[in-house]
Amino acid sequence: MGLPMTFYLSYRFRLLLLFTLCLTVVGWATSNYFVGALQEIPKAKDLMANFNKVIVLGKKETVTNEASVKKPDLDNCPSMSPYLRGQDKLIFKPDLTLEEVQAENPQVRRGRYHPEECKASQRVAILIPHRNREKHLMYLLEHLHPFLQRQQLDYGIYTIHQAGSKKFNRAKLLNVGYLEALKDENWDCFIFHDVDLVPENDLNLYKCEDQPKHLVVGRNSTGYRLRYSGYFGGVTALSREQFFKVNGFSNSYWGWGGEDDDLRLRVELHRMKIIRPMPEVGKYTMIFHTRDQGNEVNIERMKLLHQVSRVWRTDGLNSCVYRLLSVDYNPLYINITVDFWSGP
Repeated sequence: MGLPMTFYLSYRFRLLLLFTLCLTVVGWATSNYFVGALQEIPKAKDLMANFNKVIVLGKKETVTNEASVKKPDLDNCPSMSPYLRGQDKLIFKPDLTLEEVQAENPQVRRGRYHPEECKASQRVAILIPHRNREKHLMYLLEHLHPFLQRQQLDYGIYTIHQAGSKKFNRAKLLNVGYLEALKDENWDCFIFHDVDLVPENDLNLYKCEDQPKHLVVGRNSTGYRLRYSGYFGGVTALSREQFFKVNGFSNSYWGWGGEDDDLRLRVELHRMKIIRPMPEVGKYTMIFHTRDQGNEVNIERMKLLHQVSRVWRTDGLNSCVYRLLSVDYNPLYINITVDFWSGP
C-alpha cells in the first residue's frame, strides 16, 4: 500500500511541476511580447506625430499654393485711362478679314473683355443692330475693340441681326439687344451703336453718366457738325436704369428714321437732359453705303412722333415681342438673331 501511494504522489507532483513549468514559459513569452509592445508604443507615437506633421504641412502648403494662385484685389481703374491717344487716323483695308481682327485682339473671348491691371468702373454692353452688313461690322470691330480696351472698360459687344424679309426695325432690335444682353450680365451701361459709324477719338468715353449721353457730335459726312439741334441718333449711351425708365425704344418704327427722335422725346418727358462730348472729341467716320433694301424711309415717322407722350408706357421694352432664332458666342462678338413675324 505504501508504494502505490508514493507513486501516486510522485505522479501528481510531476504533473504539478510540469504545469508550473508551462506557466513559467507562457509567462516569460507574454512578458516579452508586452515589453516589446510597450517599447514600440513610443515609436508608434512618433510615427503618428510625424504623420500628423506631414498632414499639417500639406494643408499649409495647399493654403499657400491657393493664396499664390488667387489674384490680389485689384484697384479701381483711373477715371481717365493712361492708354488714351486722342484723335486717331482711321484706315479701312479693302482686303481685311475677320481672322486678322481676331488675331489683333487675343484677349477678347466670346465677345467680351476686361482689363487685367485694374477693376473697371462700369460694365458696358455695346449693342449693334444690323442686317446683311457684315463688311461694315468687320471694320467697326477692327477699330472698336482696341478703342474700348484703351479706355480700360469691362465690355461685351452684341450684334443683333434681323432675319426674314420684313422692313428693318432698328429700334426694336436694340430693345431685343438690351433684354437679351441682361441675361448674360447685369450690365451698368448700354451703348446703342450704328454699324456704319466708327469713332475717331478715344477721349470720347463709352461710359454712362447721370444723364443720357449722345456721342456723335459730328461725322465726316456732315462736315463734323451736328445734323440738327435735337439729333439723338447714331451712337447713344444710357444706363440700365435710364433706358428702363423710358421703357426703351418704340417698337413701331419700321424702315428708316424717327426712332432716335422718339427716344429723345421719352428722355425729355422724364426731365432728363442729353449731354454730349466736346465737338473735337465726338467725331466719327461714316462708312459709305447705299440705303439697304427693306430699310426705306418710314413715311409714318412724323405721325408716330406726335403720339410719344400718349403711348410710351405701353410701346417699348414691355411690349417687345420677337422670335429668338439663335445666340452665337463668336470670338469677337455675341450674335443674336431674331425674326419679327408681325409688322410691315
